[in-house]
Parts: sequence; C-alpha cells; structure tokens
Amino acid sequence: MRPQLLQDTALRYFLEVAHSGSLTEASTRLHVAASALSRQIAGLEAQLGTPLFDRHPRGMVLTAAGEILAVHARRTVLDAERALGEIGALQGLRAGQVRLATSDAFANELVPRLCVEFQRTHAGIQFSVISLPTAQVPDAVRSGAADIGLCFSRAPHKDIEVAYRQNAPVLALIPPGHALAGAASVMLAQMAAYPLALPPAETTVRQMIDIVCSRQGLQLEAVLISNHAKTVLNFVAHGGGLSVASEIAARHLVAAGAVVAVPISDPGMDLRDLEVQTLAGRSLPVAVQAFLDLLKERLPERW
Repeated sequence: MRPQLLQDTALRYFLEVAHSGSLTEASTRLHVAASALSRQIAGLEAQLGTPLFDRHPRGMVLTAAGEILAVHARRTVLDAERALGEIGALQGLRAGQVRLATSDAFANELVPRLCVEFQRTHAGIQFSVISLPTAQVPDAVRSGAADIGLCFSRAPHKDIEVAYRQNAPVLALIPPGHALAGAASVMLAQMAAYPLALPPAETTVRQMIDIVCSRQGLQLEAVLISNHAKTVLNFVAHGGGLSVASEIAARHLVAAGAVVAVPISDPGMDLRDLEVQTLAGRSLPVAVQAFLDLLKERLPERW
C-alpha cells in the first residue's frame, strides 16, 4: 500500500506544486492535468480564505500561509508513512522503507554495509540513500525527503533533533611506512612538507583547515583536490601522499592496514561532531527506528 492512499488529494497536489514550484512540473510528476491541480489548489485557497501561492511568470512561490500549510502537509505525509510502517511491523518488519540523506563520508562504506546487515534480518525493508553536501542534509530531513540524516555539523539546525552525536575530529591520513606514520600526532605544518590531497574550499573539513592555517600564516598546497571522499582516501592508500578525513570515513581502510590515521594536534581540528539527525517532534516509523538503533550501535569509534 502506498502512503499517498492515506493522504488528502488536495493536500498531496498542493505539496507537489510547493516542492516543484511549477504547475507544469507537478503535473508531469503526478500524471495529473495542470488544470486539475489548479482547481484543487484554488479550492484550498477558497476554504482557507487566503492565497497559498504568489503566481509569477517563472513559477509559483509559497505565501506565508502556504508555508504554514506546507509544514502541515509534509507532516501528514510522514504520519501516513508511519502508519504503514506500523502495519508492516505487525508482519515482523517484512515491509517498509528507510530513507537516508548522508554526506559522502558515510555513503561510501558505512551506509551500504549497515543496509546489508539490516536486510539480513529484515529482508522486506527497502532503502533509499541520497548523497548530499553536508549543508543540504538537514534540509532533506526537514522537508521530509529523508527519515534520517548523517552528516558532520558544527552548529544546531532549526527543527532538527540530534538522535546521536559523537565527536569527529579531523585526522591525518598517512600511507603505511611513511615517515609520519608512527607519530602519536602531527601538525598541519608537518603535513605541508609532503604531497597533499584535500577536499574543496566549500566543505566543512577544508574550512576548518583554512581557519587553522590562517591563524598560523600557513599555506597548504594540494596536488589533488576532490569532493569525493573515496578518491582522496585511495590517493593515500596508493601512496600518493597525505590527506585528512574523519575516523568514520577512513575506518575500513585503517582496519585493513591500507592507511594510518593519526590525530592532528593543531587547536581547532576537533571542533566538529558527527550527527544522526531526525525531524524534531516526529514519531519514526518502526523500520526507521530499528535502523536508527542499529546506526547508534555501530557508529562509536573502533580504533
């Protein structure tokens, strides 16, 4: 059974138009005539006595009243999904869906492995995983596009509940046998003497590094810049030079002996947390709660 069957048609149409910002695009997604969508929205506006959209030549933008209704409509969708999840629970978690929004560091190894582990005991559960820049993960949870968000954060987010948190300092990644591989800790100034692979300037990790370097008057020159965590990790594993990452991103390569992870001792490189995020005030579907419990069990550091 689809969640849409438990939702009011007018609200469902309204929410799709709000999401797409266009009657035409919403019509295509829903396979419903644009005129039918327009009538449903006009009916809602007549009942509420206020416009829900500002109509512009390039699309439709929610009014203040529309924003309020959109919050209600999204929660209606989530409530419907929760009801179906609870019905699925009566069958022993043999039905349901878990939707994850995750930054790159989690998507490469941790999330696929946990999905496999979960499905071994709950074979009917389906997963949807989207990889997003860190700043977009809370937005996906807030909008209802994801049930669970996995990312690194340095500040609280509106309407987001942190279901699990652990400190996630930035570590130096070093090839085995390298001169720095046996060090108890390293400083960025030491790393600057070797070829470096770094994430791009818009990432949280790079911003932390740039702040620390600015305070020291230190310039780091990268031979490789990539927003793909696996590319950077394999650069180190293949002996190309040094890099930086969280423990969770490098955990599997450290366990396999392919790279060595060493703490960075510069002040400020530990001011970041790993967060598992959910929508504040939401009661999670049974399958989502079960996977959340597995995440919280598996995430603690193991090195």
